[in-house]
Amino acid sequence: MVLSTTSSSLGAVTCFRLQKCLLYFFLFRVLAQEVTSPKPDQTAYIAASYVKFLEAAGARVVPVMINKTLEEYKTLFSSINGILYPGGGVSIISSGYQRAAKIFYDLAIEANKRGDYFPVWGTCLGFEQLMYLTSEKSQLFHTNTSGVALPLNFTPEVKGSRMFEDFPPDLMSALSAEPLTENSHQWSLTYNTNEDLKSFYKVLSTNTDGNTEFVSTVEAYSYPVYGTQWHPEKNAFEWSRPYIPHSPSAVRTTFYTAHFFVSEARKNFHRFQSKEEEIKALIYNYNPVYTGNASAFEQIYLF
Repeated sequence: MVLSTTSSSLGAVTCFRLQKCLLYFFLFRVLAQEVTSPKPDQTAYIAASYVKFLEAAGARVVPVMINKTLEEYKTLFSSINGILYPGGGVSIISSGYQRAAKIFYDLAIEANKRGDYFPVWGTCLGFEQLMYLTSEKSQLFHTNTSGVALPLNFTPEVKGSRMFEDFPPDLMSALSAEPLTENSHQWSLTYNTNEDLKSFYKVLSTNTDGNTEFVSTVEAYSYPVYGTQWHPEKNAFEWSRPYIPHSPSAVRTTFYTAHFFVSEARKNFHRFQSKEEEIKALIYNYNPVYTGNASAFEQIYLF
């Protein structure tokens, strides 16, 4: 999905057993993904918590639909301020989600190389997608982390990180001592042997499932590209699972993370060509559906 802090929009990605969509803020875009059992008019979805996550920090969202043309994605890229790849359950190697994510990733790297600051964020599946796009290899292994909240094991690199620079000291202490980060993944990342990943990303935190250590938070050295294997959006906006933390520190984690990413998007001035185009693209044109009694998401947008 994407977010926007001005009268433009950005994108990002979200999952619900559908093909992913993107959206934007300031504007952000969030990427949609395929549904598991699609209906004629419901083939993709975005979890509403990703939209709320960005809106809570002052951004507006535009969904990025799957299976659009390269030219349509290029036009959208110039209209939004950042993009978010959400979590989900589709392929990071071959899917509509993967194709759209790769196009926006490549456009973002090209833009940043020429001084056009454009942030990219990946959460859970989106994190794994970023790792694959950067290295073109799968570095994933199975872990017992499909429903657990964990404290972060910060690395020395966190002291110079952009992502955590404005987090208050007491919240950083809480993040390292309390189970504030919710994990909903069966696959995790190690890249100690992958030179492409090691040279591109600094590892800000790791975690363990009790037996195996995995990477949980990264940021790129030279680009505004960020990833969390954990879900910052769930603490404030998802309630259907008992392992999602809702303490004051957990909720603060949601909002400080969102504030950081939206602040990154404020550093470019992409915008739609007209107010009419912008209004037509916004997530406000769609209504979320309550699904909390049947899924891990309280609400989703169906496309």
